[in-house]
Amino acid sequence: MGIKGMKYDEFGDNESLELLKETGTNVLLTTIDDVINWGRKNSLWPLTFATSCCGIEMMQTGAPKHDFARFGMEVYRASPRQADVIVVAGTIVKKMAPVLKRLYDQMSEPKYVVAMGACTITGGPFYRDSYTIVRGVELIIPVDVFVPGCPPRPQALLYGMLQLQRLIETQTIKSRKVRNASHSYE
Repeated sequence: MGIKGMKYDEFGDNESLELLKETGTNVLLTTIDDVINWGRKNSLWPLTFATSCCGIEMMQTGAPKHDFARFGMEVYRASPRQADVIVVAGTIVKKMAPVLKRLYDQMSEPKYVVAMGACTITGGPFYRDSYTIVRGVELIIPVDVFVPGCPPRPQALLYGMLQLQRLIETQTIKSRKVRNASHSYE
């Protein structure tokens, strides 16, 4: 039997197979997309954008009990130019919306957004009583992963980040171009 159960005579490239056997060379077969996605998903650097109580839970996720570092997300950045995912945690007021949009625009491609908490996703309990609350962060910037809760537990944020890693893992170069074109808000 040859490669993956194929009979030796049915394999169309036996000369190359014999050459590899003689030299003892190891061969790695993969696609460029797999290599790029592996690097991107295992080195997410989040940008901190916490405006209220969800920020405390976000900080707890980086603490030793939950430990973001196990999944390659340990370095929280304060600069958008060094981050590739922004975790928006807490209530977004209309005065803060242009600042959030500017931070998102300053991030390098590919950039991802995680919306954490009910206030970020829908405006929370404050939306009905205030004219200054943004109804959802997706009205300002595109969101890739929603983490519901008020406030969501650190395990929920960790699960959301793992879902983001799964999303990154399934992307191709072509799908990234389509996503970037559809994620441009004006």
